[in-house]
Amino acid sequence: MQNTLVPGDPAPWFATTTVGGKRLSFDGLAGRYVLLALLGSLSHPPCAEAMERLRRAGQDLFADTDRAVACVVLTAPDRAPGAREPAGEGPTVLLDSNLAISRRYGALGPAPGDGEPVYTPLALLLDTALRVLEVAPIDALERLLHRLAALPPPHEGAVPAPVLVVPGVFEPEFCRDLIARHAAGGSVPSGFMREVGGRTVEVHDPKFKVRRDHMVEDAPTQGLLGTRLSRFLVPMIRRAFQFTPTRIERYLIACYTAEEGGHFRAHRDNTTRGTAHRRFAVSINLNDGFEGGDLRFPEFGPRLYRAPPGGAVVFSCTLLHEATPVTAGRRYAFLPFLYDEEAARIREANRGFIGPAEDRPAAG
Repeated sequence: MQNTLVPGDPAPWFATTTVGGKRLSFDGLAGRYVLLALLGSLSHPPCAEAMERLRRAGQDLFADTDRAVACVVLTAPDRAPGAREPAGEGPTVLLDSNLAISRRYGALGPAPGDGEPVYTPLALLLDTALRVLEVAPIDALERLLHRLAALPPPHEGAVPAPVLVVPGVFEPEFCRDLIARHAAGGSVPSGFMREVGGRTVEVHDPKFKVRRDHMVEDAPTQGLLGTRLSRFLVPMIRRAFQFTPTRIERYLIACYTAEEGGHFRAHRDNTTRGTAHRRFAVSINLNDGFEGGDLRFPEFGPRLYRAPPGGAVVFSCTLLHEATPVTAGRRYAFLPFLYDEEAARIREANRGFIGPAEDRPAAG
């Protein structure tokens, strides 16, 4: 076997499409145990048998939100009966038409002499942070399935996410003013950024995100926001993370409502060219009296995070996180991204791949 991955290695991330044509970012599976089978061509009998074994693994395994099973095949015609999308009763089947995934995972070995590269099917068991627990040849699939089913609940022994909670960034009156601004100034349905054809574009999908946003455009209010962040939040970020943000991306007041089922499913904030400069996300709650609407970091277990009104939760943009559905009331929040001058150069270099975007230095 050509694979150089060993237990403890981070599994390489990738983005591809499923046999059903859906786009899938592999890092989004974090927060659950993953069995990843690189099968290559299902015309190879052992690989077809492995797919059939996964299909028969049972509804309970594939319905378990703590565990996921994915297979990598080379071409769409290699789809097998029973192959499903992520929510179905079968393995998620991913396409690797250019062999990039197979190469990164070591399934594609060097060609002997002048011959074709050798494909060695294999399977990996990954933990909730997508780190390797075991790498095995495909004929060990039965044992890996048993091990997957026997693993303890992923939250056992979970450590807190590396986040910072800072109360008192905004005073109550300022929070009320920002909420009133959202109500009076109008709001629009919120999208999210995706890489499409090499460009960063905004897309909308209510299954993934429901929120209404108001962008603060006037310089005086932006100055008030920036001054408070610089005076009350930046020193704590410097102390906790040894990072000094100097720039703010967007002055955005958001609202998640129970009426609309407001939520934002698990995602990372810096995975496209247009967002690669983002270093830290800030979530400042402006009110209380709502249910749901908490932050959760699936790679670190089920713990929920909520700052008090006027308080901030700060975390790296690389962390997988979600805003859980608001089930009663309305949650208002101020949601900027922070970065520094080095990251500003990255943003400038990537401007040709995105639409117009605001970029103002942070106050102070």
